[in-house]
Amino acid sequence: MRGPLILLVYSFRRVRTLVLVMGALLAVFQVFLIIVARSLQNSNAFAQIGSLIPPFVREVMGPSVVSFLSFDGLVCVGYFHLAVMGSLVALSMTLSTTLTSEIETGFMDLILARPLARHWIITRSIVVTTACAMGLLVMMMIGTWAGLKTLAPRDVAWPAPGLILSLASNLGLLMLCWSGVAMAIGSVSRRRSVAGSLAGLLALALFLLDYVARAWPPAESVAWLSPFRYYSPFELLTGSSLPIRNLIILLSTAIAGFVMSYIFFSRRDISQ
Repeated sequence: MRGPLILLVYSFRRVRTLVLVMGALLAVFQVFLIIVARSLQNSNAFAQIGSLIPPFVREVMGPSVVSFLSFDGLVCVGYFHLAVMGSLVALSMTLSTTLTSEIETGFMDLILARPLARHWIITRSIVVTTACAMGLLVMMMIGTWAGLKTLAPRDVAWPAPGLILSLASNLGLLMLCWSGVAMAIGSVSRRRSVAGSLAGLLALALFLLDYVARAWPPAESVAWLSPFRYYSPFELLTGSSLPIRNLIILLSTAIAGFVMSYIFFSRRDISQ
C-alpha cells in the first residue's frame, strides 16, 4: 500500500500549484461578480438592461434570462459562465490524461518497475481528478460567501445556499463526466497531445451540438448524445431542483469512462 500512496502524493505535488492558482482566480472572479452586481443594484440598472434584451433572445433563452437580471442571479453566473465551465472541463481533461504523459516520457516504466499493480495508476488518476475538482469548487464557493459577507448590500436577496451548492454540484458532475471520457481516450493513446486534442474536439463538437439543438428543433433527435444536454444550471435559476435523470447520466458516463480506462490500460503494451 506504500507504493500507491507515494504515487498519489507525488501526483498531488505535481498539480498543486496549478490547482491552487486556478482556484484563487475563480474565487476572485466570484468576488468580482459580486462587486459588479452591487454596482448594478445600487444604480437600479437591472431593469434598464432587461428592457434592452431583444425578444428573440428572450425566446431562445427562455424564462431563465430574467433570472440573470437580479443581484442573486448575477452572483450565480460564475458557476456556469462559458469561460469558467470551459476552463474547468479543460483542467479535468488535463489531469485525466496525466498517465498518457507518463507513458510518453517513459516515467511509467519507472513506476511499473516497482511491485505496483496497474489498476493503481488509474485509481490514482481518478482520486487526483476528483479531489482537484472538489477543491476548485470549494474555493469558488468560499469566494462567493466571503464576497457576499463583506461586499453585498444588506437589503437585497442573496443566492440561497442550496442553490449555490446545486450549481457547484452540477458543474462538478460535468467535470467528472469529461474526466472519464478523457481518461478512457488517454488510456489507449500514445501521445498526450493526441489524447487531449481528441477529448477537446469531442467536447467542442458536443457542446455545439447541444447549442444548435436548443435553437434548431431538428437537431433535438441527436442532442441526447451531448453530456452538455444534461448540464442544467438555467433550470436551477428558475427555482427547479436538479433533475435526477441528468445527474445519473453524467455520473454514469463518468463511471463508464473510468471502467473503460481500467480495462484498456490493463491490456495495453506501454512500451509501444
